[in-house]
Formats: sequence, structure tokens, C-alpha cells
Amino acid sequence: MKTALVTGADGFIGSHLVEHLVNKGYKVRALSLYNSFNSWGWLDNIENKENIEVVSGNIIDPHFCQTLTEGMDFIFHLAALIAIPYSYVAPSTYVDVNVKGTTNICHAALKSGCQLMIHTSTSEVYGTAQYVPIDENHPLQAQSPYSASKIGADSLALSFHNSFQLPLIVARPFNTYGPRQSARAVIPSIIIQILAGKKEIQLGDVTPTRDFNYVLDTVKGFAELAECEKAIGEVVNIGSNFEISVGDTLNLIKEIIGSDVEFTQDPQRIRPKNSEVFRLWCDNSKINKLTGFQPSYDIKAGLTATIEWFKNPKNLAMYKSNIYNL
Repeated sequence: MKTALVTGADGFIGSHLVEHLVNKGYKVRALSLYNSFNSWGWLDNIENKENIEVVSGNIIDPHFCQTLTEGMDFIFHLAALIAIPYSYVAPSTYVDVNVKGTTNICHAALKSGCQLMIHTSTSEVYGTAQYVPIDENHPLQAQSPYSASKIGADSLALSFHNSFQLPLIVARPFNTYGPRQSARAVIPSIIIQILAGKKEIQLGDVTPTRDFNYVLDTVKGFAELAECEKAIGEVVNIGSNFEISVGDTLNLIKEIIGSDVEFTQDPQRIRPKNSEVFRLWCDNSKINKLTGFQPSYDIKAGLTATIEWFKNPKNLAMYKSNIYNL
């Protein structure tokens, strides 16, 4: 049985990746951020924990990271601070977690002798598209402290491959959505406001475009890269090669739910002028060539599945529709 460590396993994508790996026959060590409530985040909600070992801790401690990675064949590094608005408030924290934390995991992965480490990047490192679709050679643009910290983390991860031969892949997913996503993201924000019965929903700028990807497709991309030796040392996009505006996404969600809500702009949800990323559209030809990866969900199928999950009163009750999440 292959062993795999997933950092950030208590989060949105991480919890889905844990489930996917267990279903593929992995024995998974799942890192949950330490807290005094003994909460494992979204791991508390998943089934089939038989082959999951949950460990609580924090990647900013290098000694903990060394113990965490011991005996692992594969390391999927997802732990990060990801909320863009909060990065304007606490940029140094993003350096501590995203840059220093990634350095700690890379050091530990190297010493542990793992077969492969997959480091998680983000399409935000590209900034507003200079050309589309965006391939892996697109220039990197730090348009927020968050994206700057991820550019730094990506570079550090690649440096461990180039300097110390750490077997490593940088996986760069575009905008992932689906069940369990934080309300700070636009798709769950729209859905929970509509399902809460609001007649006017608050959003930021609805003109930017995104390459939205259903979470099960994103984790499938991670798993397929883990089985691809040719991808070692490479940066690889994970996306759908489909572009849609936030406004059109809102209208599609309204259509699926059967809602007539109106949109109002909330100033606190508007990014600073030069920080907004106005266009993201993924060129996924590299991952397709390397692994044969193709998304299984188009935007309508993915949104429908997401809405059905949020319609469950138990799931919806975990969200606060009247609060703007940073």
C-alpha cells in the first residue's frame, strides 16, 4: 500500500484529495492545523477513515515537519493561507506560512527520501492574463501579497529540485470550486446568499473571468500527476480550458436554482485597483499531454453538484450568509 502525506488536509481541496487517494488505495497521513478544539476541519465530515491517520500540527515548525514526513512515499503539499483579502491585512503571515512553511516541508521531504513531492501553486501567480489561454510559460505577476507569497513558495520548491534533486512537481490549479469551499470564494458566496432567501446578493466586481474547475477534477489532476515520472521538475497547470465571467457564473447559478435575485456591488469586496486579476483562462494542453487528463465536469454539471450539496440544511448551516468572509 502506497503511503501519502497531505498537508492542508483539513481544508476544501485537501479533504477531497484525501478521499480520492484513499479510494485509489493509498494509506494517507492527513495534516490538520493544530487547534485546542480538536477540530479536524472538513476531515470531520468525510467517511471511510480506515486508512487515514490524522495528525495535528503546523508547517511553520521545521522540527514537526521532519517527523510529519517520515515514512511517506508521496507528499502532497497543500497547506497555505489562501484568502486574498486577508493578505492585504496580514502579509507577513503569508510569508511565514506559504514561503517559510513550504521551505520546511521541502527540507523535510528531502531528508525523508520520499518518492515524490507535489507542491501546490495557484493560477493567481499569473496575474491578469497577458495572453490566453495561459500556459506555464506565462510571466508571473505579484498582484497581491498572497500571489507574491505563492510565487516565492513555488520558486523555493523548484530550487530544491534543481539544487538537491528533490523529486518534485509544481501543480498549478486554476479556480477550484465545489462542496466545502469557503464562503470567501465567489461561487459559494453566491449560492449561500440565494439559498438563505436574500433578494439582493452582494458581490464585488463581476466582470473578471475565471477558469472554474470542479474540485473532483482538480484532485484527479493531482493524482494523475503523482503517477507521471515525466512531470518531475515541471510546473503543470490543472484547468478546464474554459473561460467564464463572474457575472455569467452568477446568471448560471440563478438559472440552476430558479432564482430571480438581483446583484448589488459591495465596496468591501472590491480589490485595490492594480490588485484585481481580470482574466484567467487555463491552457491545459501540458497536463493532457503528460497524463491524458481531461475534466469530467463542465461548468453546469459542477455547479449543479455544488448547489445540491449546499441545499442540504446540515451543510448550509455551517455557513454565515450575512458575513463577508476575508
